[in-house]
Amino acid sequence: MKAAVYTQFEKPLTIQHVPDPVPPPDGVVIRVKATGLCLSDWHGWMGHDPDIRLPHVPGHELAGVIEAVGKNVKNRTIGDRVTLPFVCGCGRCPQCESGNHQVCDRQFQPGFTHWGSFAEYVAIHYADVNLVKLPDEIGFVAAASLGCRFATSFRAIVDQGKVAAGQWVAVHGCGGVGLSAVMIANALGAHVVAVDISEAKLNFACSIGASATVNAAQTDYVVEHILDITGGGAHVSVDALGNPVTCFNSIANLRKRGKHIQVGLMTGEYKRPVVPMDKVIAGELEILGSHGMQAHRYPAMLEMIRAGKLSPEKLIGKTICLEESLDELVTMDKFGGTGITVIDRI
Repeated sequence: MKAAVYTQFEKPLTIQHVPDPVPPPDGVVIRVKATGLCLSDWHGWMGHDPDIRLPHVPGHELAGVIEAVGKNVKNRTIGDRVTLPFVCGCGRCPQCESGNHQVCDRQFQPGFTHWGSFAEYVAIHYADVNLVKLPDEIGFVAAASLGCRFATSFRAIVDQGKVAAGQWVAVHGCGGVGLSAVMIANALGAHVVAVDISEAKLNFACSIGASATVNAAQTDYVVEHILDITGGGAHVSVDALGNPVTCFNSIANLRKRGKHIQVGLMTGEYKRPVVPMDKVIAGELEILGSHGMQAHRYPAMLEMIRAGKLSPEKLIGKTICLEESLDELVTMDKFGGTGITVIDRI
């Protein structure tokens, strides 16, 4: 099969012909129909993920058709249209038994713990636990956008933040994660303040539900602006970028007893950012992480999509071929363009 491969971190990827995968006993092989490009893939290529072993095929946001089934798989059939979370739980560890597959002790992550979906085929473990059958009305490109950024934002806003109608939500960073959070919070009836350094991205955020925006490139007083817009601070605030500045601001712009949700990855030199702990204590703030979403929570998200309350297809910035991904992946830290980029052809 054809696949995009890197043999060294921070070095160019190439298209190579590599052996077709075979299904593990508890898994399947999926013919990839669409796969998203995510900043997490860039972090992997940079060497920030200790699970990656070289040579490596990236890609973790995918949708496709089951091509082969392992001998121990009970509930999946060749030809099924499927997607999956980027964190696949084993279904047996204490975390999975409590329903928290997104923090499984033995998690499988395509594109990180194993080869991923920048390829014609990808092998997936724990198939019975993690594969999600796609409704006919959801296409492969839209489905591929759900697997990491949209689903992670759904869990952040709905399950971790417990956002309610009438609340104020601040979203720091309007990439794929942030724009997803804007759309989902708006669908729940919240008022959203979107923060970014790109006026084009802020305008797009308004088109999908943001009530107000702050251009962080044009002011040194992001927190003060948000406190003023929200009448005292956000009830829930999301760092969708993963930067010491956005992390600090997201906590500092909360009202008393507010919730900060960290979604953007904090890697490398950003692992231990400065936190306004004095405000955390005085305001009884909550600091929460959000790492993917369990497969068993997908039905709630898919139902909102079917009902027209969420439109992930609006977040697709462009589609590209596998060859184009070689350049697109290594420049993701430049944050060019608006919306999510998806590979939809080999």
